[in-house]
Amino acid sequence: MTFMVTTKEVSLPRDCTFSPTDWQALAPFWYPVAFSHEVTATKPYGARLLDERLVIYRVADGSLVVAKDLCLHRGAPLSLGWVEGDRLVCPYHGVQYDRQGKCVCIPAQPEATIPARLKLKTFPVIERYGLVWTRLIDNGEVHLPEMSEWDDPDYLQVLPNAVELNAAAGRQVEGFLDVSHFAFIHAKSFGEQDNPEVPDYAIEQTANGFRADYISTVSNYAHGMKHLAPPDFLWRRLFELYLPFTAKLTVFFPHGKLHVMNAASPISARKTRVFVPICRNFDKDAPLQDTLDFNHQVFAEDKDIVEEQWPEDLPMNLADEVHIAGDKSSITFRKRLAALGLGRSYTA
Repeated sequence: MTFMVTTKEVSLPRDCTFSPTDWQALAPFWYPVAFSHEVTATKPYGARLLDERLVIYRVADGSLVVAKDLCLHRGAPLSLGWVEGDRLVCPYHGVQYDRQGKCVCIPAQPEATIPARLKLKTFPVIERYGLVWTRLIDNGEVHLPEMSEWDDPDYLQVLPNAVELNAAAGRQVEGFLDVSHFAFIHAKSFGEQDNPEVPDYAIEQTANGFRADYISTVSNYAHGMKHLAPPDFLWRRLFELYLPFTAKLTVFFPHGKLHVMNAASPISARKTRVFVPICRNFDKDAPLQDTLDFNHQVFAEDKDIVEEQWPEDLPMNLADEVHIAGDKSSITFRKRLAALGLGRSYTA
């Protein structure tokens, strides 16, 4: 199945680490760039997405604005400034911008006509799952990754710290989808070294990615807690991939469901920030720190290997690496990325 996004020509970010065609293919999609709590009513927040420098600020009614982090007066980063009501103030000369990004005040010349070019380049923004999402090319509707359970009052919400990696987003997401590394990379957290076999599993193509439905006997409980599952309990893990770099994992526990979103935000071609909203509808009275600690351990185990993979880029040419039957998800992931128009030597 081919999933193409029509793009228009735009200027690439300065010192862009992506090829022009890869950047154009990736820029129309939604990515998280900050936690909601990182963007306050007084202090703008600086972020990077696909090498583009962004400033995120919250105006008086709580609405968010995402713009290019650049004051066109003298090139100052607006993320070093501050917010006054509905206005973002440049730290260099106090130039003020409204929520539409239009310059509304130049303190040095308050009566002068404001140049029309003194306007910020703004981007679409959505606040969801405790995260701020944006896209750099707005050329039609693109599906935001789904996690409807986050807003369900029956679910407990957990928002761990982001995972920072010196690795390509594609490599990180492929690792999250992988089911054959549990017994090795996660041997200290939940993996079972005496249970490495990967049963066959089904792949279902969707309009926005694919679903992988995996059933095995590998418990998702941490070591020391595996006795909590009934004997011979079969563990179902449903992976849902939203192109290009967000995947949602649903683990079916004996008494409920755990949902983990792996939203990889490509800062640059080989630097990634991963946001991981989690929610569950069981053990709601259990200490949250236990969940945070377990999540941190699992992602740290993945980080150690993903940062060392070579080549650093995720190969689009399937012949560049050797595959086994358990790599169904990985193979499907690479094919769907290639169908977006990404190059054979993919750099993100």
